[in-house]
Amino acid sequence: MTLLVIENYPDAGLAALGRTAARMGHKWKTVRAYAGEELPNEAGTFSGLVTLGGGQNALADKEYPHLPRLCDLIRTFHEADRPVLGICLGCQLIARAFGGRNILSRPIEFGWRHVTPTAEGQADPVVSALGKGGPLFHWHTDTVSLPEDAVHLAESAMTPIQAFRIGRTTYAIQFHFEAASADVREWSENLADEILPHTPDWPEQLDEEAARHADKSDALGEAIARAWLALLRRP
Repeated sequence: MTLLVIENYPDAGLAALGRTAARMGHKWKTVRAYAGEELPNEAGTFSGLVTLGGGQNALADKEYPHLPRLCDLIRTFHEADRPVLGICLGCQLIARAFGGRNILSRPIEFGWRHVTPTAEGQADPVVSALGKGGPLFHWHTDTVSLPEDAVHLAESAMTPIQAFRIGRTTYAIQFHFEAASADVREWSENLADEILPHTPDWPEQLDEEAARHADKSDALGEAIARAWLALLRRP
């Protein structure tokens, strides 16, 4: 079976999550919704759904008119008991789809920052891959309130809701576990115009931050990716 991947923004693809999926034998179809490519209406034969990050907010329907339909598609996959994963903006869209509140324009959380699993996260089949926690890459200003019946799985000092689960296999993860250090370097180059206005010294910080955190972050990201991909039906 094939995984459905929704890209919501240029240069915001599967990154290390895709490399791990390929090693595990998974295939996927990518829909570049930000570029006007059509979203499917049904879960069909897809094994699961991944909706990725972006620089817009989760309520930017005028500029990104696919967002309401993407929320519908998230619920469709959830109701079909197909695993769903939302990362960063995707996390915020899952919150929107299930009645959580989107909280916009907070101070930015950027760079490698410590993420700690909650007690529920330590017992969760995916987020328990964090162990006791560690540094993961962040790039967001917006956050969410926890939807009704969601299970709170992880937090950081700046953002209380870093991950949550709805039902058995719908996962919303705010931090960029899919961004290995090589991907962060690529983003830093390709998206410099978006980074430098809020973190002008990032080019000087990057090497030092990567030296301190990249090995641990890359390992944690790989572990989380493998844990979520293991929920999919075998290819």
